[in-house]
Amino acid sequence: MFVGALRDACRGLLLWDRRRIAAAVAAAAGSAVVIGLATVLIPNSLFARDIPPVWWDYPVWILTAVLLGMLIATYVRNPGTASERASSGRGSASEGRSGSADAASERRTGVLGGVGGVLGWFAVGCPVCNKIALLPLGYTGALTYFAPLQPILAAASVALLLVAVIIRLKGQYSCPLPSPERSVRS
Repeated sequence: MFVGALRDACRGLLLWDRRRIAAAVAAAAGSAVVIGLATVLIPNSLFARDIPPVWWDYPVWILTAVLLGMLIATYVRNPGTASERASSGRGSASEGRSGSADAASERRTGVLGGVGGVLGWFAVGCPVCNKIALLPLGYTGALTYFAPLQPILAAASVALLLVAVIIRLKGQYSCPLPSPERSVRS
């Protein structure tokens, strides 16, 4: 089942056009800058970090940004999609029935992606600069209890983002929206 979903996700990725690739690159770059600046993986004068980053912070940061960029790009609509045809009165009744399933899938993957992004942020951030951990645990507690959890948060972040991306890409291949190019080829 997982291999089939991964195969469909790869096929969905091959359907991407320049517009969606550009959106993925822009979203990944934006995510990398926002997370990198706030966690001081990109040195800056706006934020400070009391504990230096560990070696795995950088790969997790980049992987999180890339997966977030890919996930965001899956929400980019192609010109001439069903939603545009429906607003112009050219949509069919069957497109309306599948709309609720699409909305549920978008909510589910949106939640997975949002939670994965936040976990990635906490995973690469300074354990004692994080006010959510610092207030209840204190400085020593954040180092003792929260810092050892950061690799687990990193793994959970990457896993959630990867699942969300695979679900979205699989849906783009197995249930593609009709487009003028596909209609002509059929």
